[in-house]
Amino acid sequence: MLEAFIFATILCGFFGIILKQNLMMKIIAMDVMSTGVIAYYVKISARQGLFTPIFSKTNHGAYADPVPQAVILTAIVIGFSIQALMLVGVMKLSRDNPTLESREIEKTYTP
Repeated sequence: MLEAFIFATILCGFFGIILKQNLMMKIIAMDVMSTGVIAYYVKISARQGLFTPIFSKTNHGAYADPVPQAVILTAIVIGFSIQALMLVGVMKLSRDNPTLESREIEKTYTP
């Protein structure tokens, strides 16, 4: 059931990127899709009964792999930086254009 909600989140973000015309809405949809992908990765990598790999004198048994945690943290940081960069681009576009609708910007664009 949780996987269905995660896939629905990813699909909502994907269709938001395709169907929305406002650039701010596209950025928000991309963030929603990224959050869904990260949630799916966490769901896949989570396992019951595994312990964190902390050095101690007691032996707990099977340890969880710390690599997925590092990958997720890296994905969150990269996603945040890409979102900030896109927002700066939209701010610069909004100085020259009265609207943030992508079709209107394409009509008035002259290279």
